[in-house]
Amino acid sequence: MVVAVTFAADAHLPPVREALARRGEPLLVVDLAEVHDRWRLELGDDPAGWALVAPEPRQRPRRLDAKTVRAVWWRRLSPVGVAAGLGPADAAFARAQYQAALGAFWRGARIRMVDDPAAVAEAELKPLQLVRARAAGLAVAPTLVTDDPARARAFLRRHRQAIHKPLHGLADEHLTRPVTRETLDALDAVRSAPVIFQRFVSGVDVRVTAVGDRLFGCAIDARRTASPHDFRPVFRSAPVRPCAVPRPVAASIRALLGGYPLSYAALDFRRAADGTWTFLELNPAGQWLGFAERTGQPVAEALAEHLLGAPLA
Repeated sequence: MVVAVTFAADAHLPPVREALARRGEPLLVVDLAEVHDRWRLELGDDPAGWALVAPEPRQRPRRLDAKTVRAVWWRRLSPVGVAAGLGPADAAFARAQYQAALGAFWRGARIRMVDDPAAVAEAELKPLQLVRARAAGLAVAPTLVTDDPARARAFLRRHRQAIHKPLHGLADEHLTRPVTRETLDALDAVRSAPVIFQRFVSGVDVRVTAVGDRLFGCAIDARRTASPHDFRPVFRSAPVRPCAVPRPVAASIRALLGGYPLSYAALDFRRAADGTWTFLELNPAGQWLGFAERTGQPVAEALAEHLLGAPLA
């Protein structure tokens, strides 16, 4: 079977489950928030016998043997669930134990992972993304990450049109925003936490969904909308169409992802009028469903095929 580590209401599950079912492969969801309540761990000195076992006899499946897992789709993570009633310190301790045990479960049994959690965690570091993207041959806009108001002001004097965004967004309202007079007036607030400042690049947004060797390009033209700096609030109303990824950009994307390594990622670019593609960021567990629905691109089929690929050597 294939195991998806995500929350049960993840809208990306049904199309992949259906694509796997057409290939005769079931999909089981493991929600980390339910680990304590739904599973008991059995990890001995032989990984061939490792398993998660349901404490409730009527639960299906009763047992998840590591040797029966063909691949793990590491999608969207919930905080690891622990026993109710624990104090903060004990809950943190218990959570760390579960994380260590589950990390061993996936890796020790040499289960194919899309993708390895260590690579995913490293890929989420946005400043490092920019360094690696440039090294891979992608164009990158001038960028500053700082918690120093003076350095931020100096950067913004050099780049009159700029945006700011979080290093790690925690909610939908944490969007990319233009630097305005109000931003400049409130710049001392960056002392509280580092912020990404970046020269604004005009053009059409392009989301590239990478699945193995396949790249699905999707152009989103938000230039004439109320949110030209971030297409997400206007995605449903903006023009959206599939687009080809130029060969040099495709080669650089594969070099970038291979360095982590990642076999899945959602990458954002800005395509200028002269055809230049500027890398903005990548998300190793990024959304693809809305783009596939708007373009008809077979991302779910590609994911199913990739999850069922050759076993690890």
